[in-house]
Amino acid sequence: MPAVLIIETSTNAASVALAVDGEIVVEKGFVSDRRHNALLFTPLAEILEIQGSRSFDAVLVGSGPGSYSGTRVGIAAAQGAALVAGCKAVAVPSILATPEALSGEPCLAVGDARRGSFWLAKIKGGELLDEPNLTDKIGFESALETAKANETTVFCMDHIRGMEIPFSSPTAAGLWQAWQAADPQNRAIWAGKKPQPIYLAPPHITPSKKEVFGNAARA
Repeated sequence: MPAVLIIETSTNAASVALAVDGEIVVEKGFVSDRRHNALLFTPLAEILEIQGSRSFDAVLVGSGPGSYSGTRVGIAAAQGAALVAGCKAVAVPSILATPEALSGEPCLAVGDARRGSFWLAKIKGGELLDEPNLTDKIGFESALETAKANETTVFCMDHIRGMEIPFSSPTAAGLWQAWQAADPQNRAIWAGKKPQPIYLAPPHITPSKKEVFGNAARA
């Protein structure tokens, strides 16, 4: 019986699931605020115990966008499980595992990218129309107005301070639905890439004090 392990940890509401013969047979959820590395392995161990000595045919994992640490923990766990099982780990965009995306209707996923920027991702027919992209507050508010005028559903996966935008969380079961609903071309693209988080911007790196003081001393 084909079996697939599914891990979704891109938001605080994380989950792990097992699909056998195309159907979800068990899903374990937990809520974590930046502690996925401490809380993921209990539900994961429960799933592995249910599967027993039988191996997995694949491991699916959500790639975000979302919590930087949560997504990376999920991907690392998926790669480890795939290595042990001798199968492939495949990253699927977490935003496609939300109820809004799975409905097939046009929708706009949004999020706070911090430091005065926001991210936007257009979804239709359960597929990303383009990669999530960054915008400033003016562009963000313009996108919301356009979505409202077109009666397009807008949702976020993390609460945006000062804005009343419906909140939605991806799930492991939703990730499995997104994988099943994807066309063969998208599946091939996802499967052909090494699992990586969806990065919205390069990491913010603060120069070391030694470097800063050194430059000042030479000025």
